[in-house]
Amino acid sequence: MPGLSSKLRIFLIICIFSVLQYACNKEKNDVIPDVLVDFYIDLNDPEFFNLNAIGNFVYINSSTNNMGYKASGFDDNGIIIYRSQTDEFIALDRTCPHDYVLDGSSIAVEAEGIYAECPECGSTYALPSFGTPVSGPSKYPLKMYRASFNGQFVHVTNY
Repeated sequence: MPGLSSKLRIFLIICIFSVLQYACNKEKNDVIPDVLVDFYIDLNDPEFFNLNAIGNFVYINSSTNNMGYKASGFDDNGIIIYRSQTDEFIALDRTCPHDYVLDGSSIAVEAEGIYAECPECGSTYALPSFGTPVSGPSKYPLKMYRASFNGQFVHVTNY
C-alpha cells in the first residue's frame, strides 16, 4: 500500500507545520512594549565588577559604559543584568509590568539582592527566576531580553 504511506507522510508534515506555526504565533506574555535593545558590556570594566560573582546584578542605562547604541530599555527605565550562573546572565527591563497594565505608568523597579521591587505597587520580582512575580499584585514577569556570554563580553539584545 504505497499510497497510504505517502498520505501518512503528508498528514505528518501538515501536523508538524501546524504545531510549529502555532508555537511561532503564540502570544507573548510581555506587556511592556518592544524597544530596540542591542549592547555589549565588558566584564573587565570596573563599572561591571559586581557581575564577576554569581548572584550579583548591575543596572544598565544610556549613561553606563556599554558598547552599543540601545541600552536604556523601555521608556529609559534601564535594564537589570543578573548573573545567575558561571556562564548565564539574565537581562530584565526595569519597567514594572503591573503599573504599565494598570494605567500606563512607567515605574522603574529597584533591585536588592535577588529581588526587584516596584516602589509604586509593591510587587516583588525574583531575578533568578527570570523576573517572575513572587509577591504583590503583579501577574506578569519583568520583560526579559536575550543575554549571551563569550567569557568576557555579555551581549544583550531583543532581536
